Amino acid sequence: MSESPTKVIQLTVNGRSERHTVTPRQHLADFLRENLGLKGTHLGCEHGVCGACTVRLDGQIVRGCLVLAVQANHKTVETIEGLTAARSIVELQEAFLAHNAMQCGFCSSGMLLTAAELIEKHPMASREDVRLWISGNYCRCTGYHAIVDAICAVIQARQKATLESTE
Repeated sequence: MSESPTKVIQLTVNGRSERHTVTPRQHLADFLRENLGLKGTHLGCEHGVCGACTVRLDGQIVRGCLVLAVQANHKTVETIEGLTAARSIVELQEAFLAHNAMQCGFCSSGMLLTAAELIEKHPMASREDVRLWISGNYCRCTGYHAIVDAICAVIQARQKATLESTE
């Protein structure tokens, strides 16, 4: 029995340059968890349906269980750990806590990354827009109401701040 072929990949993860040898079939989520110890990227369904493995790849959210590590070669990956360290989602994290939207926490990293992308791309999103945007992320604890409330609170606070700054 021969060993699996390997490939060396070079990528930037949370601002840090990484060079690792991986097997061609290793998923990005597994690479992040096993090779780099970044456990915030969760594995749920492993079919791209639940959103627990959501990360940013070159600025866009992707399902880490559907992307191979070799596909991230020469790209930039951001995980919940990197966004937390950079304090770029602190407002969302605080809103999730305030609205009790992080019950068991399993879906939280994917929800936060998805919510951050929504707010970045659609800062005037309505409550219905929020519900639609996060519909690809499963949560078994909150019933989504608390999550939607938290995201809407951040959107409304930013809209209010923008309005006040223009007056």
